[in-house]
Formats: sequence, structure tokens, C-alpha cells
Amino acid sequence: MPMLSDPSSKYLPYPSVPFAEGYTRQWPNKRTTTSPIWLSTDLRDGNQALVNPMSNTTKLELFRLLVKIGFKQIEVAYPAAGETEFQFVRDLIENDEVPDDVAIQIITPARPDLITKSIASLAGVKHGIIHLYNAVSPVFREVVFRNTKEQTIDLTINAVKLVKKLTEEETARSGARFTLNYCLETFSQTEPEFAVNLGNRVLAEWGKASPDAKVYFNLAATVECAPSNHYADMVEYFSNNINQRGSVLLSIHPHNDRGTGVAATELALLAGGDRVEGCLLGNGERTGNVDLITLALNLYSQGVSPGLDFSNLPEIVQVVCRCNESAVPVRYPYAGTLVFSAFAGTHQDAIKKGLDAQAARWEKVDITGEGKKYWAMPYIPIDPKDIGYGYENLIRVSSQSGKAGTAYVIKQTLQLDLPRRMQVSFYGVVQNECEKSGKEMSTALITNAFKQKYCLSSKPIGRLHLQSFDIVPLSPSSVTSSLESFESDGTSTPPEQGRDLIRFEGHISVDGRTRKIMGDGKGVHLALLDALRGDLDLEVDIGDSTKTVTYLEVNLPGSPTSKSGAGSVWGVGVSSDPTTSQCRAIISGINGLVGDKRFPRAKVVFTPRRDQSAQRSESWLRDFTFRAGHNVLHTPEHERSELIAASPI
Repeated sequence: MPMLSDPSSKYLPYPSVPFAEGYTRQWPNKRTTTSPIWLSTDLRDGNQALVNPMSNTTKLELFRLLVKIGFKQIEVAYPAAGETEFQFVRDLIENDEVPDDVAIQIITPARPDLITKSIASLAGVKHGIIHLYNAVSPVFREVVFRNTKEQTIDLTINAVKLVKKLTEEETARSGARFTLNYCLETFSQTEPEFAVNLGNRVLAEWGKASPDAKVYFNLAATVECAPSNHYADMVEYFSNNINQRGSVLLSIHPHNDRGTGVAATELALLAGGDRVEGCLLGNGERTGNVDLITLALNLYSQGVSPGLDFSNLPEIVQVVCRCNESAVPVRYPYAGTLVFSAFAGTHQDAIKKGLDAQAARWEKVDITGEGKKYWAMPYIPIDPKDIGYGYENLIRVSSQSGKAGTAYVIKQTLQLDLPRRMQVSFYGVVQNECEKSGKEMSTALITNAFKQKYCLSSKPIGRLHLQSFDIVPLSPSSVTSSLESFESDGTSTPPEQGRDLIRFEGHISVDGRTRKIMGDGKGVHLALLDALRGDLDLEVDIGDSTKTVTYLEVNLPGSPTSKSGAGSVWGVGVSSDPTTSQCRAIISGINGLVGDKRFPRAKVVFTPRRDQSAQRSESWLRDFTFRAGHNVLHTPEHERSELIAASPI
């Protein structure tokens, strides 16, 4: 049967709330600045909705968790429903499981025999709340119970009389304190005038409501059947018209049939609600009770303390799901495993920029002592660390991601802040891998791809691997100081580095075989490039670099440069010594360019042996290594000084 083209022929719209003509609603202009009283109904209202109801052992585990979170009111059982429920209440009381500042609530329908048994279960309690209910809407009065309004009022008043009598007797016997929580079941479908009339009759019969001993009225949205603003109107109407308002506490009990239970609760609190009844993660029949975790953290995100501790939310979710034999959708508010995760490139870029900007802003507060470390982050309204999550799950990389996502992962895992053009280039590598597998790229896979691409390893990965090198200063001021070489061990900096003429002497692995290469230049970059040009016939251009961590964009002479960075080749060098970092970056970049290029054979290098019988005037030969082709021993004496100055060692 298809959906109706005109549903108004079958479904009636919700009725208006009968505010006086010209009345201005108060709730739209209000703001919640304090947390409500919280009542957890997980052990009763939530439990009755489970396919397999919890055992008392499981209920006790969940009760202890609720106490640990900070709930001061917990509905624990329906004692008249069976011996198991009755015994659970007795076990809590007799085993001193209920802290002095926690009230336990039991639920009972407005039937004399069930009321008697329910209150008997609370013998010896310190503070008990009696949740007395009966359905009062027209469809229940007329169809289910076949009662008139007057008969419904009589049934309710007789039940209140019995509760009053039995609780006063128990108070006299044990000193227990009791609170009446009268629930107008199906309040959301009840005429507002009748609800107020019934509430005032209950107040009069109870006869002892005061600001210090308030009567609770549970305004149950048993079935959510109208927009959230309508429920707020009903609560405000009741709040305005109930007698002894200062001695009354309005308890909001929304369900989620329309999917707006959280919104209805928040608006109802603005309209006069004082207490919220619900379950962790919104468990409950049909679409569930309102989710107390979402409500509490919504307040928290606005700077209002909820008075509940969800600082280890992942563990809480795990316990609740195990006790309820349920699961939470991955995108469920706050509690879902992916709720703080972004896969889209635009989201990732905004989050990365937000984290960087916030870190700088917070650092400024630390330095100056001025301002406030407020949380302001694109897409993420609450700091995940406040509720037990880390930042490692903020950005997840798939084929739908962008450069910022991969850059964020590398920054988090390797502490490398990639230049923008390099981010574009490296994302091309990651995207190719994603498209091949059709799956998400994990942090480990991205990090490994980065190391492989840029040859970041103490062992050879690419065709070229820099093993060691010396820097020999050749500037006039340095030559006269015995031409001592600088050994790059990563712990010191070379003398006269920068634009002074230097010689690079290094050992490099080329396709698994070690070669010695040498070159001169004004600075480490040019000296190493000269060595690669002379020994390996490699001609490349490089850009500027930074110290310690060096990022170099490398391209062949004459080749066009990518405007965006996509497809460009980069090298990365990491070392505590900036010179080593620069050299490694050059080799890393060249590894990305050489492909299957054939290198020339290694040049033969002639190194004269020390000859103890040589004349003293020839001792200068001991300190130098010459390239093949320069036969110093057969060079005329008058040309030697010119050769030393001109030879590109």
C-alpha cells in the first residue's frame, strides 16, 4: 500500500496550547545557564525495552557506573512486576550500595495492590522517590481504561492517598524520606487544561508540598507526537498554571518518536522544566528515551557544567553497550567512534588550520598571561580530550580526502610540518594507494608511504643513500688554518658554512655499491650537487630549504614547475645537524627523479700513499686526494700551485 497523497485524510495535526489571547511565550527568550536535576531511568525504563532484560548482577554493575558518573537520582526497578525486580531494590538497600546523597526511585501504577508492594521494597531506604503513574490522555482514558475525566481524577487521588499513608508509616518506622513523583503518563497527548486541573488536585491531596519538600510532576512525552516547540508550550502552560509553583518541581520525560527528543528537552527546560529523566545513549522502547549523554555534553559545550562526569566516555559507552547488548552508530553524537573524524578534504583542511591557530593562540596566553584558552575549532564543538578521546582520530584519510589530511597525519606522527606545495605532491601518492585498495589509509600506512617515498631510513631505501660525508673548508681564511675537515656526526655545525667555498667528500651507496664522491661549491648544497654532477652525471635544480628538517622541491633543468605542487618531486632530510639534513634532502629528492637512469661507472680515484722517504717539500701531498686525470707527480714544479687552486676536488 503506497503512502497517501493526502495524509490529512488520515492524520490529525497537533492542537494548539490554550494560552490567553495576547500572551507572549517566555521560553524563546531564555537561555539555560545551570544544569537540571538528572534522573537515570536506565535500570527500569531502559531495561524494559531490551530484548534480553539485564540480570540483577548486570543491573548492579550499571548502577555503580551511574553513581560513579554522578547521578544523584536513579530509577532502579518496578518492584511489583516480579520477584527479581523487588529483590534488586532490597539488595541495593540491604548491601549499602546506595550512597547517602543518592535517591533511588521505584515506579508503580496507580493500583492499590501494586502500590503497597512497591513501597514495601523501599523499607529502610534513606531517600526514596515514588514514581506513581497513570495514563490521562483522551485516547487512553476512553479507549484503554474506558474512564471519564472524573473517574480518572478519582483513580489518581485514591492512589495518592495510599502512597501518602504508606510512606508516612515507613517514615515513622525508619526515618526514611520520601518524595512523590506523580507522572501524567501521555501528557504530550493530554488537554493542557485537564493536566493542570489534575495536577492541582494531586497537590491538594498530598497536602504537604513545600519549597523544602517539593512534589515532582513528571510531564511525560510518552509519545513524541508534535514539534519540540509544542512540547515547550505545554510545559510553559503547566508551569504558569499549576498551584504552589515554588513547591513544585517539573520533571521532563521525553521520548524520541519524531527524532527530536533532545531538542524537545532543551526547549522544555527553557519553558520551566527542572529535572530530566532519560537513559545513557537514549535506550528505551520504540525510538528510545532522551539521551542524557548528549544533553549533558551539549550543556558542557556551552560552558555550563552538567554535574556529570563523562571524562572517560569510551569506557562508559563500552559498559552501557555490553549491559544492554546493544551498539552505538559510528556517527552517534559524542559517543560514536567516528563522531570526531573527518574524511573530506575541505573538513580536514579546516581542522588542521584550526588546530595550528589554536596552538598559537594558547601559546600566546601562556607567554603573556592574558586572555583565555577557549576552544574554537572548525567542525568540532567540544575538545575530544575532555571526554577521553585523543586527536589521532580527528583526520582519517581516504580517496575522498585532500592534502591537509595527509599533512596532518605526518605532522602528528613524524612532527614534520610539510610546505603546502609538498602537501599537494605527497597527497598524490596517498590518493593512488587509496584508489588501488579502495579502503581507508591508516596512520601507519600513510607514515610508511612517506618514509618510502622520501627514503627516510638509516638503511638504503632508494637507489641512492648518503652514508657519510666530510666538509672541507676552502675559503682563504680556512685554508691557512691547516684545512681541517668537518666530520658530520649530527652533533655539531660546520665552520664557515653558508656562502664560503667548501669541498664535499662523501660516501654514497648507488644501487647497493658504495662510491666516494667529491665536489666544490659555495655552501653545502652546491658542493654536493657538484659532486653528484661530476660523479653520477646528475643535473638537478633545487629550491630553498629550512634547517634541521629540510624540504626541497627537485626538478630537472628546463622542466616546467607545477603551479599547484601536484606531481612535483620533493626530497626530505631530517637530522639534528642542518648540514646533514640538507644533504639528505638532496639525495631524497634525487631518488624520486632518477627512475631507471643509468649512472656512469665509478671514477677511479688516485690517493698517493704516505712515503716516509719523500722529501719534506713534498709533504703537502699527504693531505689531499685527487681525481683521476691529474697526474701531480708528472706535473712541472711551477704548475703545482696553479693545479691545487684550480682542481675541482
